[in-house]
Amino acid sequence: MLIKLTGGKVYDPANGVDGEVRDIFIENGRIVSPEPTAKVDQEYPLHGRVIMAGGIDPHSHIGGGKMTIARMLLPEDHIGHEVARTELTRAGVGHAVPSTMTTGYRYAEMGYTAAFEPAMLPANARQAHMEMGDTSIIDKGAFVMLGSDDFFLRQLAGKADFAAIKDYIAWTMHAAQAIAVKVVNPGGISAFKFNQRKLDLDEKHVYYGVTPRDIIVTLARGLHELGVVHPLHIHGCNLGVPGGYETTLETIRGAEGLPIHLTHIQFHSYGTEGDLKFSSAAAPIAEAVNANKNVSCDVGQVMFGQTCTASGDSMRQFVNTRSADPKKWVVMDIECDAGCGVVPFKYRDKSFVNALQWAIGLELFLLVNDPWRLFLTTDHPNGGPFTWYPHLIRLLMDKEFRRDRMQTINQDALKYSTLASLDREYSLYEIAIMTRAGPARSLGLVDRGHLGVGAWADITVYDDNPDREAMFTTPELLFKNGELIVRNGKIVKVVNGGTHVMRPSYDPGIERSLKGYFEDYHTVRMDNFRLSDDEIVNGGRGSLIIQPTRARAA
Repeated sequence: MLIKLTGGKVYDPANGVDGEVRDIFIENGRIVSPEPTAKVDQEYPLHGRVIMAGGIDPHSHIGGGKMTIARMLLPEDHIGHEVARTELTRAGVGHAVPSTMTTGYRYAEMGYTAAFEPAMLPANARQAHMEMGDTSIIDKGAFVMLGSDDFFLRQLAGKADFAAIKDYIAWTMHAAQAIAVKVVNPGGISAFKFNQRKLDLDEKHVYYGVTPRDIIVTLARGLHELGVVHPLHIHGCNLGVPGGYETTLETIRGAEGLPIHLTHIQFHSYGTEGDLKFSSAAAPIAEAVNANKNVSCDVGQVMFGQTCTASGDSMRQFVNTRSADPKKWVVMDIECDAGCGVVPFKYRDKSFVNALQWAIGLELFLLVNDPWRLFLTTDHPNGGPFTWYPHLIRLLMDKEFRRDRMQTINQDALKYSTLASLDREYSLYEIAIMTRAGPARSLGLVDRGHLGVGAWADITVYDDNPDREAMFTTPELLFKNGELIVRNGKIVKVVNGGTHVMRPSYDPGIERSLKGYFEDYHTVRMDNFRLSDDEIVNGGRGSLIIQPTRARAA
């Protein structure tokens, strides 16, 4: 069946297309270039409409134990946000932490076709993939957490051969069915268990004697040499700490030119000016990102209202418990290899600190020059639910709207930010980069995030509404793999998305060391720890999408 999308304004940055009027043809789920005489079976007249690839969220907490804990911890978050069962969709609940199926519906209703879980503990990979598999419509993938796990820290402390370290990284990606690797507060989750309450970039772990810098450089180099496309995904030291921007700058300098991705960088861009010793350091952070082409980042924009923070960074989440709203929280250890902290939080526009966090995120968006290295996120749900994205896009595209919103927040906070002086407005082309083409390129999704011939037909069609929030809230059409899924913001068909993984090569000999280690220290055996392909496919409910490493692609 040949489908034709006729006369839309196409924004496809991966192929250099900026608002050109073009026709798009779909056959067997992919974008094709048919013969001129080919018979069109179904046509959609889209004159005046905006066409982009399906949205891709590169950092959204949608699976794993921390999400299950958050849902159980906040039953009040469900009230007023119930989703009734329909002939097509299942019932669900939730606002800050929606249920699995509702998460998929909400993403699709905004024109998104993929979202990636950025903090999957290897020991909890099965749980994370079960939840992602239950998330409707969208494609998924996960970043496996390394850097506070005992086996890796033992390798560093014992000065293991670097080839063995690479083998362990690659084996873990295979075992956990991951597409990338994330480090959270490098070594800090482990150090917290040894009664260290902070761990600076060059401060040694009291037991292993290694520093966060050692961990970052080792993992970044290992991934680069293994050919993993997405750089090391770094949740750095001193998250949320005034003055922590200096650690962020030193992390950039300390990467030694290796590719790195700094995640939710808003939370790492705080200075110490003013009476409250809290100010924006967005300008020097943006300057450093602009000057270092090996660095990419996502923002983690704070949005006002109720949410729930959820992180593997148990060290920092323990500190945040004093600000819990409502007053309840969970901080826990997992298999002595990582931690988990779930703390409800409410961002208030009249709060000096919260208003400044909001301003810092927007500053970073407006000061970082290259949208190919800057991605639109709220660190869902930590900075706010992903359903705020259309509002955030309007803030970036409409400076008058942004100025109006600035008048409603704590005015003292603006004195310690440059936001009021920034007039930049994002174009539709730049939004398409940040929310489609850029994440796809960064993650190595070779046939997603663009509208070229051969790509899977994940396509969003919007009304070209001057109110960009309304435009991005309710797409007219969404196609997933060539099938019409959403019409006028409503689900018309439910499908199961795939799971993206990357499989760098490794020496199977690493399993001899791992098997003995598992028997001595873990509560599960190595073979049970490892997640099989069949568990992902789950009798046809899901599918595996194996993306090539750079080494294999070459």
